[in-house]
Amino acid sequence: MQEKEISQAVIRRMPRYYRYLGELLDAGVERISSNDLSKRMNVTASQIRQDLNNFGGFGQQGYGYNVKFLYEEIGKILGLNERHNIIVVGAGNLGQALTNYVKFEKLGFVIIGLFDVNPALDGVTVRGIKIRMLDELESFCAENQVDIAALTMPKEKADAIANRLVGLGIRAIWNFAHVDLELIDKNVVVENVHLSDSLMQLSYNIVRNKKAEENGN
Repeated sequence: MQEKEISQAVIRRMPRYYRYLGELLDAGVERISSNDLSKRMNVTASQIRQDLNNFGGFGQQGYGYNVKFLYEEIGKILGLNERHNIIVVGAGNLGQALTNYVKFEKLGFVIIGLFDVNPALDGVTVRGIKIRMLDELESFCAENQVDIAALTMPKEKADAIANRLVGLGIRAIWNFAHVDLELIDKNVVVENVHLSDSLMQLSYNIVRNKKAEENGN
């Protein structure tokens, strides 16, 4: 049977459910209704039920949701019950910051390699991970299972490096380079992260609120 197609809007909300349920779990909450969850998340109860029904529902009439069970099930949906090995290509400030972010490992995302072209960084370690030169990429990928490659490098070289990584069998790219990748293999999963887009959206809302205050709204 063909797997049901889930909209990207639903998928984007699933990590939020997971995060909020984790907070509830830490607070000792055992069960929660869709109405109470909606108040915390600023999403309608109907939307929550629709989202979760895409994956089987998980709730009980008159009881709501068992927090621990739902947290674990959403974790499985997001693949967080599996280990995902990551390499970071670009060991500048952003690449090193990602490598130093230990919370990724708690979610099953383990950075196992860090690469750059700057000879001054060769052999330097970041949280115990040695920075290697880019010409070691092929041998490293041949010897290690690599699931995800994070690109934290100048946009001019991103397409070439991404396609090189795909050629080495990597099926997912977490792209921080300020360009939307053009990959030869369209089956590779790409998540483009444009940090400046978030700042521009923030700037828009600052300006909008300022205008509203000036107009007395």
